[in-house]
Amino acid sequence: MNTPAHLILGSAVFARPDAYKVNVATLTGAFLPDASLYFMFFWHSLVLGTSERIIFDQIYFSPFWQQVFAIDNSVFVWAGLLWIAFLSGRLWAIAFAVSGLLHLALDFPLHHDDGRAHFWPVSDWIFESPVSYWDPQAHGQIMGGIELVLCFALLVVLWRRFSELPARLMIGLAATTILAPPILFALMLG
Repeated sequence: MNTPAHLILGSAVFARPDAYKVNVATLTGAFLPDASLYFMFFWHSLVLGTSERIIFDQIYFSPFWQQVFAIDNSVFVWAGLLWIAFLSGRLWAIAFAVSGLLHLALDFPLHHDDGRAHFWPVSDWIFESPVSYWDPQAHGQIMGGIELVLCFALLVVLWRRFSELPARLMIGLAATTILAPPILFALMLG
């Protein structure tokens, strides 16, 4: 799934009015499995001047990048964080860890040839799903459409749940961002 979809889904599950810590933890947990990709992409593209094509066709699959992805997308790492969260008894910590695990659970079946080693450090195996959330050669247009409909439905849920202006501005921004990835993929990959 696209990162904004992970944020929207995590928010639909956990975010509540007047639960600032839980809401921030939810968004953070939903984002962290993709954070390294954003950091490394922006470093390569903006600082080093590497083209997007080289980043996603070559560097993305390099041993270093794959090792970083294995760590921040490890079910075992996130399950350990959930265990610590349960021991702490803090709802915000549980929301953080479950949002991260939810991210992994949704990424696992939706990455065709660009998946992550979700079972590191036990295994470096990467599941190659027959479907992709973005790749048209692996039903990406269908899955992308389903993701878009799901996100808009969840945004309606969030809109009804939150009546405050700042929250609704964030929901409106989220609606805009879920449209951005398909447009960017089309521009970057032709």
